[in-house]
Amino acid sequence: MRDRGQPYEVLVVDDGSTDATASLVEALIASDPEIQLIRTPRRQGKGAAVRRGMKEAVGRLQLFTDADGATPIQELARLEQALAEGADLAIGSRALASRLPDYAIKARLHRTLLGNLFNAVVQRSGLRGIADTQCGFKLFRRTVAQDLFGVSSIDGYGFDLELLYVARQRGYHIAEIPVNWSDQPGSKVHPLRDGIAMLRELALIKRKSAKGCYTAPQ
Repeated sequence: MRDRGQPYEVLVVDDGSTDATASLVEALIASDPEIQLIRTPRRQGKGAAVRRGMKEAVGRLQLFTDADGATPIQELARLEQALAEGADLAIGSRALASRLPDYAIKARLHRTLLGNLFNAVVQRSGLRGIADTQCGFKLFRRTVAQDLFGVSSIDGYGFDLELLYVARQRGYHIAEIPVNWSDQPGSKVHPLRDGIAMLRELALIKRKSAKGCYTAPQ
């Protein structure tokens, strides 16, 4: 980001962790004022953590990305190009990248199989045309981010589904962009358990939609 010569901020959201995350980030802040630490007193879930960070971000463009670097930060340029061409939000896609020769996707077989099954169910449940809803690398125009995160409420891993569902309902242009991705050790995601939880969250999203919870204000 320094090499780009443009202003930026890095918000690290510590979701009630009990390890050395906070102290490591605080040590970095001492020499890099662009970094900020946001701490929550108790663990609330990835959706809650991302929502907190995105609401506090001030940039004209706002990216959320997993802290383990599974998607290299250099892939940001691909998403920025999509927004420059007119998209309202651009989402990284491992599914699209896996079909192309110039991209590298390194994932464990069981995660790939369960991910494909989950995406197939999601496609049949109202999010057709999006091959990979769960890649943790998404870029928004600030106005779009503030709108979507202002109405989102899912605290678990299914928050991506809610964002995309609402974005579709409100007519935002979503660009799905292939990105390089590599599975990282120490992931907190349990594909089967969390996949089932996300399907329950998808059902909740559809119920909320039927009640008009996502209807845009006049």
